[in-house]
Amino acid sequence: MGSVFVAGSINMDVVATTDRHPRIGETVSGTALLYFPGGKGANQAVAAAKLGAPTTLIGRLGTDAFGDQLMAFLATQGVDLGFVQATAGAHTGTAVITAANADNTIVVIPGANALVSAADVASPVLARGDIAVSQFEIPLPTIGAFFKRARAAGATTILNPAPAVEFDAELFELVDILVLNETELGFLTKTELRDTDDPARYITSARSLPIGKDSVICVTLGKRGVLALVNGEPTIVAGRTVKAVDTTGAGDCFVGAVAAQLAGGNSIGDALAYANAAASICVQRMGAAPSMPTAAEVEMEIAISASRPRERGDP
Repeated sequence: MGSVFVAGSINMDVVATTDRHPRIGETVSGTALLYFPGGKGANQAVAAAKLGAPTTLIGRLGTDAFGDQLMAFLATQGVDLGFVQATAGAHTGTAVITAANADNTIVVIPGANALVSAADVASPVLARGDIAVSQFEIPLPTIGAFFKRARAAGATTILNPAPAVEFDAELFELVDILVLNETELGFLTKTELRDTDDPARYITSARSLPIGKDSVICVTLGKRGVLALVNGEPTIVAGRTVKAVDTTGAGDCFVGAVAAQLAGGNSIGDALAYANAAASICVQRMGAAPSMPTAAEVEMEIAISASRPRERGDP
């Protein structure tokens, strides 16, 4: 079995829940203020670890109360924290989240995450069969250095380009599996995509990305499921009908689950279906990192779905 290495952000999520999102310039009353461990790197690492993959997180925390709390939480999740550094003079990354009607808006203040460097990703030893994962809440040059080391070692690279920013073709060329949502796909392809668009429109946009022909592109579409290009051919994983309460960590759960499945030797098709089931559990819970399911929970969800009678119109 391979291992999962995640180079990425570690944040404290400060969540305000309310009945609806405020309009620009408007104040609304909230219902609760909650604190959850988060950050895309931490979320993806926790997801992979809870789903059974040996997982190492590479990142930075500030020397403050949030940093202490996050380190304590991550230590209970089965994640190897040997490459997580406390950084004097920097505050721990923080995300300010407004959650209403199962949707969210997020403002991220990077803090120590902005200081994760190429030197930080140079120490972990990767090998063939390992999975290297990153996202855009740490500096792009650091991700490039990490993926170059991964490629040299024969590891598989997974990039989650979120939050979406423009990046050069050199980084694209280092990506084996690109996982992004429809907003990020629209940003990177300069295409206006809507949730009512036909899948063919997403396929056309995905094919326009300057990524290697052997790379996998996976577009997560929330409750509508997942669209992927594997060897240039489209495949669709149908969405799952659940009552979502918080979608904050769903994409990260999906990425971590794909990484864990590939580290375990499973095919990309099986990994996508498994990750789709994992994410459907995640959205039914509040919080990001704490909402990640265990392997037993995902296996039960898959078994229940398989035993459920199919109705007319089901995919």
